[in-house]
Amino acid sequence: MFDIEEELKKLPDKPGVYIMRNEGGDIIYIGKAVVLKNRVRQYFQASSRLTPKTRMMVSQIRLFEYIVTDSELEALILECNMIKKYKPKFNIALKDDKNYYPYIKITMNEDFPKVIMTRSIERDGAKYFGPYANSTAVKETLALIKKIFPIKSCKKVFPRDIGKERPCLNYHIYQCLGPCKGDVDREEYRLLMKDIANFLDGRQEDIIRKLEQKMKAFSEAMDFERAAGCRDKINSLRLIAERQKVLSTAMDDKDVIAFAKNDTDSCVQIFFIRGGKLIGRERFIFEGMGEIEDRELMSSFVKQFYNSAAYVPGEIVMQEDIDEINIIERWLSDKRASQTNKKNARARITVPRKGEKHDIIEMVSQNALIALNQFKDKVRRDDDISNTGLSQLAELLGLDSPPARIEAYDVSNTGSSEMVASMVVFENGVPQNKEYRRFKIKSLARQNDYGSMQEVIYRRFKHAQKEQEQIDRETAEIKKKYGDAWFHDSKACGKFIKIPQLILVDGGLGHVNAISAVLRELDIKIPVFGMVKNDRHRTRGLVSAQKEYDLSSSLPLLRFITSIQDEAHRFAVEYNRRLRDKRYRNSVLDEIEGIGQKRRNMLIKHFGSVKKIKAADIEDLLLVEGINRSVAEKIFNHFRK
Repeated sequence: MFDIEEELKKLPDKPGVYIMRNEGGDIIYIGKAVVLKNRVRQYFQASSRLTPKTRMMVSQIRLFEYIVTDSELEALILECNMIKKYKPKFNIALKDDKNYYPYIKITMNEDFPKVIMTRSIERDGAKYFGPYANSTAVKETLALIKKIFPIKSCKKVFPRDIGKERPCLNYHIYQCLGPCKGDVDREEYRLLMKDIANFLDGRQEDIIRKLEQKMKAFSEAMDFERAAGCRDKINSLRLIAERQKVLSTAMDDKDVIAFAKNDTDSCVQIFFIRGGKLIGRERFIFEGMGEIEDRELMSSFVKQFYNSAAYVPGEIVMQEDIDEINIIERWLSDKRASQTNKKNARARITVPRKGEKHDIIEMVSQNALIALNQFKDKVRRDDDISNTGLSQLAELLGLDSPPARIEAYDVSNTGSSEMVASMVVFENGVPQNKEYRRFKIKSLARQNDYGSMQEVIYRRFKHAQKEQEQIDRETAEIKKKYGDAWFHDSKACGKFIKIPQLILVDGGLGHVNAISAVLRELDIKIPVFGMVKNDRHRTRGLVSAQKEYDLSSSLPLLRFITSIQDEAHRFAVEYNRRLRDKRYRNSVLDEIEGIGQKRRNMLIKHFGSVKKIKAADIEDLLLVEGINRSVAEKIFNHFRK
């Protein structure tokens, strides 16, 4: 058995990282220390000195470990990487749906660079810009880049593929310089990438001047079409420049970080200022971190955000002083030097008390407060609907208590093809996207909704039983190693281990009976209800083996059940459509003689859909890479049969 008092005596007088674990052996907190002996002991002194959050964390500690490092800087880097990997529940954690925020990457490590989206940053010589709020923001930016700059959008690798095929349509409409033709050398193409980098940094002035020169040259050469193209690009860039508010008279780069807090949550807002202009902003909500100390909030945010940031500016302006400011500045300066390839590059942290920078801090803080209030309002609305809906649902169905976990199922098919099903999960009335599951029907050769639902339910709960057996074996091993005081947290294990208190299915009594039969076979007792719709295909009530329940008298409950039914249906149809599109795209084109995988992909990439390929004439088809007249005629004639 681990004796905390004895282990505290063994702590070394050195820098390092400490790891706190609970009874189940799960990591609940990771921290760094200049002196491990002093820092770790502080957690187990008089609790009156600790914040409520820290007291709660300490009450759960049953074991701690530590890793000794050679320096405080090494400890800082290790701490950041371990928090990112393990995401302990008592550490402040930056979150998003994909774990990593998206960036725009310019592959300057290649002879002819590409501009792409990525979620990982590597030391590969490429340039990274971001993070962006979500993938939609990145895709919109990439679309704008392709509109303004004549870059390649194909997957050809240059100089390897130069001259192998004729240029595509983009070259002929001046949306690509056409490196595949061999007329553009490496340096000219890389200069174009530098213009894109300046654009992403908010520096449009040089690009506008170059476009104005080109526009004048085209006009003098009587090439009015290309001159008009330059004019449109200039107008787009000027519109973007006008939207980017000038926040600083000093034309330098800085990030400005401020926060707002309420009783339960905190919000950190960061403004990205490049060349004195605001080019973007991002906000981060930290749920349950309303009581955290200001310095800890700022320090944790800076370490986690810049641990994976693509760019560290020369100055970071902050609302509050932070602990370990000197070591964090050293760490940021090292990252900046690595990113800029300048040994003496420095990143400094400033906390202004007056002047222009302080005014900007105030503005960022106000934006953080607005974002926090908007989040609070949304949570309140969601809670009202969920709580009211859950309470009324339990009362209507005669359940002992509101169901903490609801699973809803739906099937979708295209005749006897793409037969799939969805499982969506609501916990405490809130959808849990990470718990959603998709199923491809395996046991049936033709459409059968009842049989499909039975297969899905059987597979779902068989998976749960197997996972529970594995957990039981692991628990026995843990108890043998650590004693009976230890337990295994099954909730953190497996994809199907959590069991619902209520099952809903998109369908009527037949679906309910089909599922109930499987549950009886597995000796599982969970209430099952069907979500039935009216003649206008709208949710009207719930049905069980005994009776039907009308929901029209309760608007909150009707909205709640409708949201569950719509989500289950959306998730199933989305999967069905994805498989159907894949099959249709592949099979129709595969029927045409001379169309292999490569030509099929080029056709889809060029036209975007089979529908547009069908509508294309022979001359349109000839514009696709790899399509000669013979093949174009075969495609044209195939769709005219």
